[in-house]
Amino acid sequence: MPEAVYRVVTLLCAVVQTAPIGTNLGLVEVLWMLVSGRLLATRGALIPGLAETGLPDAAVRRAWAAVGHGAWTSERLIKAWAAQVAQEQRWQASCYGGYRPVAVDVTAFWRPRLRNCPTRHYSAEAGKALPAIPLGIIARIGRVGSQRLGVLVRLVRADPSDPSPGAHRHALLRSAVACCAADEAVVVDREFGVAEVHAAGAPAFVARLRKNFTARRAAPPPYRGRGRPPIHGALVRPLARRRGARQFPATPADRVTSWEEGGGTIRAEQWDDLVLPDAPANAPTFSVIAVFDPRYHDPLLLATPLPLSPQATRDLYRDRWPVEQLPLAAKQMLGAARQFVHEKETCQRLPELSLLAGSVLSYVAATGAAVPVGFWDRRPQPTPGRLRRLLMRCLFPQDFPWPEHIRQKAAATDHLPKGASAHHPASAREAA
Repeated sequence: MPEAVYRVVTLLCAVVQTAPIGTNLGLVEVLWMLVSGRLLATRGALIPGLAETGLPDAAVRRAWAAVGHGAWTSERLIKAWAAQVAQEQRWQASCYGGYRPVAVDVTAFWRPRLRNCPTRHYSAEAGKALPAIPLGIIARIGRVGSQRLGVLVRLVRADPSDPSPGAHRHALLRSAVACCAADEAVVVDREFGVAEVHAAGAPAFVARLRKNFTARRAAPPPYRGRGRPPIHGALVRPLARRRGARQFPATPADRVTSWEEGGGTIRAEQWDDLVLPDAPANAPTFSVIAVFDPRYHDPLLLATPLPLSPQATRDLYRDRWPVEQLPLAAKQMLGAARQFVHEKETCQRLPELSLLAGSVLSYVAATGAAVPVGFWDRRPQPTPGRLRRLLMRCLFPQDFPWPEHIRQKAAATDHLPKGASAHHPASAREAA
């Protein structure tokens, strides 16, 4: 067996160490099926994917049962995975101006034919919301050498009692704030508004804003001696825009800074002590920074309450992008974009395992030697796709020296109904 196979299985054993005996072995077999890309060949079918790994039929049934009925949670698995990454000390957290980024994002596993799917997610291609299993992703961002990499912190499901996207985003942000330390900042995209971040109680954040974003000064202008005294601050429009034939100019910036980067000059305009237009009294203030980079057509508009330089704020937000790698590795690289499971809990657990498998695959690829695809791949890079091609050629390693606690549970099951009788009580009574 290649060395990468033993490396992957060793890490998978560390991930499932908190699961009960028997269930942990089934989870290792399922995670191996995922990281080796078997769902690509079976087009998202779980049981055929397990069979493709070379497992006997009884082991396939046990692994399948462990996914939907095992006594485990994704939170415990992810916690064990983060502890293993920290123990190896190959991954180092990024830091800008004394703050480490914690990226937040929402991804969805589309289930257009799932009956009675309680949740939906907006699809840009379809132009409307479609049935899907949305998952909120929280990841700490760091580096392995020169490669940026996100490490999962938590996955947040949509609440079945209120499956709306707004409620899911609010629960995700509150969970992210609870996970953050004093020197960590929540980094979000334009999907999350500043009002939502404030409602979640985030003391440190960097949020990307829409082009038409407006704010107000926290302090009202001085009284001029006539009329009603002003109670709201002046309106601040960071970027100029047009509505029909009307042109709305941008508000002059409080500060303008620039620096050299990439062979050009980057200019940043900043407005301080701002609140939202409809914010109540004593609302938290923040700053807005517009970064004009000649390499890009549109400026980058950011909001943050942190006392950081514009360059540090821009770098802190740019490190959000590795969180997009996690669903990319799970869906496209491992084939989990299509999933053919229908049991209520399994529909939630399989996407969670897929994202965890994508994180493991990306980490192993970044920390190991690059694997060439073939003789034509003369300059291979340590990418999860190359590693997945190697693992796809290998069956499940039966000769691996398993830890003592990872084994099949020695339980008597001869008296239990099996097959169709296990799912249909009427058939079990007739058989008796």
